[in-house]
Amino acid sequence: MLFSSLEFLFAYLPIVLLIYFIAPVKLRNLWILLVSLFFYGWGEPVYVFLMIFTVLFDYVCGYFVGKYKDTHHKRAKVILIISVIVNLGLLGFFKYFDFFAENLSKLPFIDIPTLGLTLPIGISFYTFQIMSYVIDVYRGDARVQKNPIVVGAYVSLFPQLIAGPIVRYQDVDDALRERHESVAMFASGVRTFIAGLGKKVVFANAAGALWDAAAADPERTVIGAWVGLLFYCFQIYFDFSGYSDMAIGLGKMMGFRFLENFNYPYISQNITEFWRRWHISLGTWFREYVYIPLGGNRGGKWKMYRNIFVVWFLTGFWHGADWNFIIWGLYYFVLLVVEKTFLLERMKRWPQVFRHIYTLFFVYFGWLIFVFDDMGAGASYLGTMFGVGSAGFISGADVYSLLHKLVFIAILVIASVPKPRQLFYKFYEKSNAFRYAAAVGALLVTVLVTAYLVDSSYNPFLYFRF
Repeated sequence: MLFSSLEFLFAYLPIVLLIYFIAPVKLRNLWILLVSLFFYGWGEPVYVFLMIFTVLFDYVCGYFVGKYKDTHHKRAKVILIISVIVNLGLLGFFKYFDFFAENLSKLPFIDIPTLGLTLPIGISFYTFQIMSYVIDVYRGDARVQKNPIVVGAYVSLFPQLIAGPIVRYQDVDDALRERHESVAMFASGVRTFIAGLGKKVVFANAAGALWDAAAADPERTVIGAWVGLLFYCFQIYFDFSGYSDMAIGLGKMMGFRFLENFNYPYISQNITEFWRRWHISLGTWFREYVYIPLGGNRGGKWKMYRNIFVVWFLTGFWHGADWNFIIWGLYYFVLLVVEKTFLLERMKRWPQVFRHIYTLFFVYFGWLIFVFDDMGAGASYLGTMFGVGSAGFISGADVYSLLHKLVFIAILVIASVPKPRQLFYKFYEKSNAFRYAAAVGALLVTVLVTAYLVDSSYNPFLYFRF
């Protein structure tokens, strides 16, 4: 069930919120658990039992880690290791078994049949979340949770269940035990949710349709290829950041404060900054649970390079069981090492516009690696961008199309920078009239989105595949 679906907007969500606020406070975590399992089971009726097993297993592991970490440290560490192995084993089996079977079977005398398993929705996200619970308890960063219902509510929490943000247990520990909902917080959540809904349905879906057309066009020109990939850059940003905004908004409605997952990454002036602004929760998870435990930037530059390599290899592989994701991760490993080694200091002397162009140039080609799991098709598209196998540099149809899309491109660019949001809150805080206008605007966005969803069957969600 997508957040941007009529079933969710006009059936599931109203019922969930109505009963949530009617229910006694002590039963609200139970209600969250039940409706979240239903939400997950809507798309994965079989794999909901896998999630339940994960919750119960890690609840037990967390309990005993908390029990032994001060008195029997080695015993607690063994339990932690077992928890990590089981969680990564389940993720690896469902997500990567066929990948390894296919690639190993290319070697002589090896023939491993693939299983054709369907990837459990959101397993990459909720696996990292439940691992953070046991690890945080072991480190002493979070209190052990003795109520399995609370652990289940944390793992299955439907706002961020299938696409994040990845919420570390220590960040919501207090809210899971006691949270304070308010009208102001609920209203803020509604605004955030509707903003994300508009980004997803109005911007991402429209940009995605244009990208799909460009990718499938057999008569693609050089300009057509460059503009087509530009629309994919906007699609993946508005799709994922819009979904994160919806998740954050839903969390606010129920008293949770999730951390921001995107901070206008396309305004970045280097690749390092870009990855501090894009998918912040994933970067934070890898930094806290992989990079720093490996030693971070301590121990000399070669160990730092090794640690960056491990993080970015895992980041690429986390996104999908295909070689293009691994190459994409290693692509950013190389860029980040180059920046950290000698480029960042030199870039400070560059004009700001050059730093921005440099960043967008490499991010742009990074998305080309990312989007094509068929590397032959990706190479062909890249060739077209530079005139190899293209239908010419530009066509009359390209000119016509660009003239009609310039306004839309301008809107996407403006929506990708922080100024509109800053102006919105500036006026929102000072003007009651603006607040009423904002409420009317939110209603109009909802009507527009509803009309789109009723009329169109094109409503993809890119991060379902991860």
